[in-house]
Amino acid sequence: MKFNIIATESQKANAYALFFVKKSVQFSTILSENGKKQVESVLNGMKDGPFEDLEFLEIDGKPTFFVDAAKERGLSALDHLRMAAYRLAGRAMKKQVPSVSIFLADAADEQFKAILHGLSYADYKFDAYKSKQEKNFQVTYEIVAGEHVKDFKKIAEDVAVEQKAVTLARNLINTCASDLYPAEFVQNAKTIAKYTPGLSIKVRDMKQLEKEGFMGHVTVGKGSSHEPYMITLSYDGTKGAKRTSKDHLVFVGKGLTFDTGGLCLKPPKSMPEMISDMSGAATVLAAIQAIATLKLPIHVSAVCCLAENAIGNKSVLPGDIFKAKNGKTVMVDNTDAEGRLVLSDGLAEAGEIGATHIVDLATLTGAMVRALGYAIAGFFSNDDDLGLKVINCGEACCEKFWSMPLEEEYADALKDKFADLKNTGTDAGAISAALFLQEFVPENTAWAHCDIAGTAFVSKKWKYTEYGATGFGVQTLIELAREIATPIDEA
Repeated sequence: MKFNIIATESQKANAYALFFVKKSVQFSTILSENGKKQVESVLNGMKDGPFEDLEFLEIDGKPTFFVDAAKERGLSALDHLRMAAYRLAGRAMKKQVPSVSIFLADAADEQFKAILHGLSYADYKFDAYKSKQEKNFQVTYEIVAGEHVKDFKKIAEDVAVEQKAVTLARNLINTCASDLYPAEFVQNAKTIAKYTPGLSIKVRDMKQLEKEGFMGHVTVGKGSSHEPYMITLSYDGTKGAKRTSKDHLVFVGKGLTFDTGGLCLKPPKSMPEMISDMSGAATVLAAIQAIATLKLPIHVSAVCCLAENAIGNKSVLPGDIFKAKNGKTVMVDNTDAEGRLVLSDGLAEAGEIGATHIVDLATLTGAMVRALGYAIAGFFSNDDDLGLKVINCGEACCEKFWSMPLEEEYADALKDKFADLKNTGTDAGAISAALFLQEFVPENTAWAHCDIAGTAFVSKKWKYTEYGATGFGVQTLIELAREIATPIDEA
C-alpha cells in the first residue's frame, strides 16, 4: 500500500473514491460539472439508509467507489471514516485496482488521519503459519489534498509509525505460545531497543527477580520450563529540550505468554485464545517503540511482566503465601488469577523508577468481558484527570474506554486469615482485581488500570480485524503520551 499526497488530481488514477453520509458527499470533489451531476444522481437514487457501498462505472470516465461513511451503528464520526476507508481498501485490493484517487482537500486533519488508518488496517494479515503465503495486491492511493499537502504528509508519517506499532503488537499476540515464550519475547524487545534510537532496555531473569524481591513473577512462573522475566524499557524525550513536561509516564503490561490457569486449570475451550494473555506486554512494547520513533518530548517507560503459567512439579499451590515487592504478603487463592500477581511487581517497578503516572494494561478478567463485551475496555483510576485523558485519547483513536468504580465496599473480601491479602475477592471480579492492584500502586501516583480482556483478541470479525489480535490500546497509549507531553514552563 502506497500513499501519494498531491495538491491537485494527476489524472493518473484508475478509479475515484467518494465518501458519503446519507445522500451527501463527505468531502468536496474536483470532478467536472457533468461528473458532479452523475454523483448527485446516484446518491439521490438511493433509498433511505442504512446504505450499502456501491460501485458506479463512469464518473468522468472512471470507475468510482461510493463508500458509506456512516454505515455501522454505535461508532463515532471518525471511526465511521476509518471503517469506510477499510472497506474501500478491501474492495480495491479484491478488484486489483492499481491506483485510487480520493478527494480530501476539505478534510480536517483528524479526518484525514482516520481515513489513512482505515486504509492501512486493510493491509494487515497474519499468515506466518500458512503453507502458502500470498501478498496483498498493492494499491496506490492518490490523496488530493489541496492546500494541506505539507500537513497531510506529516500526518502520513505519523500514521505509518503508529500502524507499524499496531502491526508489531498484533503479530506478537497472534504468534503461537510455543514460539513466543518469555525468553523469546525478551529477544524481540532487545532487537527493538537496539534499532530504536533513544530506547534503552533492562532485563531481569529469574535469579535477579528473586534476589530483588519481585516474587509475583517467581510465584507465577516457577512451574514452567520457561522462566519468567521482567523488562523495563525507557525513553526520555525531555533531554536537551527547552520546554518539556516534568512527568514520567510508565506503562505496565501483563505478559502471560500462555496461561493454563495453573493447578486451577482452565476449561479446554478457553485454552487456544490464551496466546493473547500477553497482549498487555505486547501493547506497551509497541507503544514505547512508536513514542521513541516519533521523538515525543516526554519521559516514558514500559514494564513488561513476562511469565508462563504452566503446570509442573514446582507450580504454585493454592494456599501458598509469598511476600510481594512492597512487603505485603499474598495468599494465592486461585492460580488462575495470576496476572495481578506479576502486575504487582510491575507496579512496584514503576514506583522505583519514579513514575508520576502509571497506566497498566492487562487481559485480566472474564468479568470485564461479560460486563462490556469485545468493543469496550473497562478501566479504573485513582485520578480523575488521568481517567479523563484515557477516555479522550481513546476517543481520538477510535478506541472505547469505560470508567469503572474502585468500589471500596468490596475491598474487605481481599483480606486473608493468614496473609495480608488473597488474590481473589468474593464479588465483582473486575473491581476486586483492580482493588487488589491498587494495593501495589506507589503513593501519590496517578494510576489507571485498563482491563482489555474483551478487546485485545476477537474470535469473530470486529471492525478492522477478521480474527485474532486487534492491537487495541497501542494508539491510545501513544496519544496519551502526546497529551501528557504538552510542554510546560520548567519554572
